[in-house]
Amino acid sequence: MNTCSNYLDLVNLPISSVDGITPAKAKALAEGGFLTAYDLATYFPRRYVDRRYRSGISTASLGQDVLLLVKISEVRAKFHGKGREIIEAIAADETGTIKVVFFNQSWRKHQLKANIEVALYGKVEKFGRFLQMVNPIVDLIGDRTGRIVPIYPHSEKFGFRSDEMPKFIGKVLNYTAGLIDPLPRNMLQGLGLISRSKALRAIHQPQDPIDHKDARNRLAFDEFLRLQTHLVAKKVSLELAAGGISHNSNGVQYLTSMRIAPKASFSARAQGSYQPTLGDYSSDNLLVRFLSSLPFAPTQAQIRVIFEISNDMASRVPMHRLLQGDVGAGKTFVAVVAALIAVQSGYQVTIMAPTEVLADQHYIGISRLLSGLDVPNSGDGGLFGDKERPLSVALLTNKVTASNRRRLLDELSKGECDILIGTHALLSEGVRFLNLGLIVVDEQHRFGVEQRAILKERSISSGSFEPDTLIMTATPIPRTAAMTIFGDLDYSVLDELPPGRSPIITKWAKNEEQLHGTWVRVRREVAQGRQCYVVCPLVEDSEKIMAKSATAIYEELSVGELSGLRLGLLHGQMATNDKALVMERFRNHEIDVLVATTVIEVGVDVANATVMVIMDAGRFGIAQIHQLRGRVGRGAHQSYCYLVQLGEVEETTISRLSACVDSSDGFVLAEADLELRGEGTLLNARQKGRSDLRIASLFRDRDLLNQARSVSRTIVGNDPTLSNYPALSAEIELFVGNDQGDFITRN
Repeated sequence: MNTCSNYLDLVNLPISSVDGITPAKAKALAEGGFLTAYDLATYFPRRYVDRRYRSGISTASLGQDVLLLVKISEVRAKFHGKGREIIEAIAADETGTIKVVFFNQSWRKHQLKANIEVALYGKVEKFGRFLQMVNPIVDLIGDRTGRIVPIYPHSEKFGFRSDEMPKFIGKVLNYTAGLIDPLPRNMLQGLGLISRSKALRAIHQPQDPIDHKDARNRLAFDEFLRLQTHLVAKKVSLELAAGGISHNSNGVQYLTSMRIAPKASFSARAQGSYQPTLGDYSSDNLLVRFLSSLPFAPTQAQIRVIFEISNDMASRVPMHRLLQGDVGAGKTFVAVVAALIAVQSGYQVTIMAPTEVLADQHYIGISRLLSGLDVPNSGDGGLFGDKERPLSVALLTNKVTASNRRRLLDELSKGECDILIGTHALLSEGVRFLNLGLIVVDEQHRFGVEQRAILKERSISSGSFEPDTLIMTATPIPRTAAMTIFGDLDYSVLDELPPGRSPIITKWAKNEEQLHGTWVRVRREVAQGRQCYVVCPLVEDSEKIMAKSATAIYEELSVGELSGLRLGLLHGQMATNDKALVMERFRNHEIDVLVATTVIEVGVDVANATVMVIMDAGRFGIAQIHQLRGRVGRGAHQSYCYLVQLGEVEETTISRLSACVDSSDGFVLAEADLELRGEGTLLNARQKGRSDLRIASLFRDRDLLNQARSVSRTIVGNDPTLSNYPALSAEIELFVGNDQGDFITRN
C-alpha cells in the first residue's frame, strides 16, 4: 500500500481503491457522497463519547443528564392518540435495566435492534417502579470500549451504519502517515501546532481530550490559512500590477486640532453653534475650508478612519478599503472627506448607491453638507484651472430627464462635475469622466472588478492609473467574518456614534394588546410633531406580493388604528418619480406615517422620524431589523422600534427578536447573528465545494483566524506566487481555486 504525500493524492484516491473497503461498502459510501479518501479523512466527528467514564443505570442521578452505555434487548412499537407511534426499547448494563421511550420518532424501530450496543445521553427519570429515559440522544458505538469514541454525523440515506464510519476512516488514515506538511517544521513549532498527519490521526482516534483539541486547532488553522493566504496574495498581486494615484491629503491634519477641541453637544451641533477655529491652518486648502466650517466635531472613530483612508490615498498603491460602521455612525461624512481629498488633488469622484431612494438621500445630504464650498485655485494650471470655483455635486439616476442627462454628461466629461452620485446608471453608456480618482460604493456587495473596470475605462485621463475604491456598509459583520469574506480589502471600523443620541428603545409586540399599544405610541409621537415608519412583511423574491401587502396594511391603518393621520405609501412597484415624490413629502413633513416595504431599509435619513414599526418581524433577519431600526434615532428625540410578531413562533425566531430587543449595538448583534445562523449560512455566497469551513468556526476560532491572517502576510510578503511555499500554493489552487474569486476580483 502506497501512502499519500499530500491532500491532492487523497483527493485522487477513489474510495474503491482504499485497502480494506469492499466494493459493496465503497458503493454505499459513494451513494452517501464519499467518493475519495479525502472525503473520509476530512469527515470530522461532531462529538465524542468517552467510554472511560460513564454512569451505570442503577447509579445514575435522577433528573441529571448522564451517559449510559447499554445493550438493547427488546424494541417494540405501539400507537396512541391520533395514530401517533411510540417506540419503546428495553436496555441493560451490568447494573440494571431501563426503558427507553421515543415519541414521534418512528424511524428508531429501524435504528435499534436487539443485541446492539448503544450510548444513550439524557435524563434518567423514575416512572412508576421503573427507570426511564425519554427521547435521549442515541449513538451506535458497537463494542468500542475503554476509549474515546468519535461520533459522526449520519444520515438515513447512507447505506451503512453510523458505527461503521470509524472503521472506514481508519482504513483511510493508513494512507496519511506520510503526508508532507505545507509549512516548515520551525514555523509549526513557533505557532504551537502539531503536524498534519498527526492531527488527522488524532481528530479521528484521540487518546485523550488534549489530542482532540490539538488536532482540531491544527486543522482549523489550515482552513483559515488557505483562504487568508489566497486573499492576501490576490491583494498583493493587484497592488503590484496596478499603479495608483498619490492624492494630496494636505489639510487632513486639521482634524488633530478638532480632536483636542471640546466636543459640542448634540443640540449645539444641530443648531450649528459649534465652530472650530482655523488656528495655524491655511484657508486656501479645500479640506481645511470644509472642516473649519463644520457645525459639529467628528467622533474619534471618524478621525481615526479618515487618517487610515488619507494614508491609503496618499500612497501610489491603489486603495481597496472596506468601511464598516454601525447605523448612524457617520460613514457618509467620512466618504465626503475622502472625496474632497480627491477633488483637491484634481480628480473626480463617483458615489454609487444600490437604490434610487438612497442615491437621492446621499445627493440631498452631501449637497447640503458641501453647500457654499468653493474649490481653491490650484496655482499650477491643472485640470480645473487656476480660478476659484464652486464645488459641483450632481445626481445621475434613471429618473433624470434626457436633456438634463446630456447636460450632466457633458459637464462630467469636461471635468466641471466634481462628485457624481448615482445608482447603476453610472455604469451606462455615455458616462465619461475627465479624470476619475475615487470610487465610493455604498452597500453594493456585488461591485467588483468588472464594474470598476467600466468606470476606469470611462475616465478619459486615467491612463494606466487605478482609481481608489472605498466600500461602505452598515450591515453588521463580525470582524472574523469580515476578515474571511472581505479579507482582500483593508478594513476600517466606525465603532462610535456621535454624542447626544439616545439609544433606541426596542419592544416586541407579542399580542393584540401590545400591538394596540404600538399604535398608541405612534399617535402620541405624531401628536408631538414627530413622524413614523411602518414596514410591511418581508416576502422572499416577490416585489409584487410585498407591494400588495404594503397597500393592504396602508388601507387597513388608514381607516383603523391610524385614521385621521396623514399616511403615505412607498413600495418597489411604484414609478421612480412617484417614489421620489413620496420621499420628498415625508422629508417635508407632509406625511406623518410612511407605510413602506424594505425599500427604505438603507440610507433614508429623516431626523424627525422617531418610531419604526416592523410588521411580521419574525420574517426578517437580525441584520435587516437592525438596518430598518436605524432609520429612526437620527435626531435629538427619544426613538422607538416595535417588532410586531403575534402568536407562537419558533425558537430561532425568539432568539433573533430577543437579540434585537436586548441590544442596539450592531457589532454585538453581528456576533449573535453569526452564532445563530452559523458561518455556513453566512459564507454560502463566498465559499463553495471543498473550500467550505469543515471544522473551523468563525465564532469560536477568532484567535486562530487572527493567527492565520498574520502568518499569511508573512508567507506572501511581496511574492503573491508563493514561490517559496509550493505545497501551500498547490493546496490553495485545489481547495480555493481561481473560480472562488475574492471581493476585489469577483463580480
